[in-house]
Amino acid sequence: MRRNPLPSLVIVPVALGAFLLLNWLERRRPLRRHVEPKLRRAARNLALGAGSAVFIQLAEMPAILALCRTVEGNRWGLLQIFGLPAWLEIPAALILMDYTFYVWHVLLHRVPLFWRFHVVHHADLDLDSSTALRFHFGEEMLSVPWRAAQVALIGLTPLTFSIWQAVFFVMVLFHHSEIELPIAWERRLNRLIVTPRMHGIHHSIVQEETDSNWSSGLTLWDRLHRTLRLNIPQDDISIGVPAWRDPCALTLPKIVCLPFQTLPPVWQLPGSGKPERQSITGPPDEMLA
Repeated sequence: MRRNPLPSLVIVPVALGAFLLLNWLERRRPLRRHVEPKLRRAARNLALGAGSAVFIQLAEMPAILALCRTVEGNRWGLLQIFGLPAWLEIPAALILMDYTFYVWHVLLHRVPLFWRFHVVHHADLDLDSSTALRFHFGEEMLSVPWRAAQVALIGLTPLTFSIWQAVFFVMVLFHHSEIELPIAWERRLNRLIVTPRMHGIHHSIVQEETDSNWSSGLTLWDRLHRTLRLNIPQDDISIGVPAWRDPCALTLPKIVCLPFQTLPPVWQLPGSGKPERQSITGPPDEMLA
């Protein structure tokens, strides 16, 4: 029996509600000091995200949902071969998509062409829930073949794909947010899922810290691959990419054009050297406030 994707009447209120709730919580309990005015940054990030959303809805989604229907109809992919019941198929799909997205995230940083577009996301000088929308439409275009491979190999149906989309979006909003959770709560949550302090380290201007904490949902993948790093105090983190520290270099027209230009030495501060962490305290898996 074919199962339709979650309707927009479910997905849109969940996504919008999560975004508004996180914004409200960020204003009440901010985790970090701001470099730029929040409203100006949010407007820029929303504008960039709107461009990506248009591409996703007009180009990516019709193609991927058509592939999902073909996968379901022809019983392609791992989950379809095993014919799991829905109560088992859905969590299995979420776990497999989460792991393959971990791999894709690593590739975004390691493959020079992919990094040219992904650096737009990392160049934000602050980190909050609006950063979760700050993706260049070129990155979305590059991700389509990977997403198609995920769907075909894992065996996603329209229903399991739409559930993953909704869960993934809420998780990405949450771990990009700047909510200061009580450290004891966050340590408990972080045993299972990516949290704001953990992902803040991934957005550090120190390259060795950016090259850690690749997970987007479950922290299991960073623990498994030994890429987990939690022992950096949030007050010691500068968000962004060393090459772009001036807000004037990160206006909307400039970041849209950025991937198509010759990039400066990305990990070098303008007129200075490469940022380094002078001292580390505690084991990598010990979250610091």
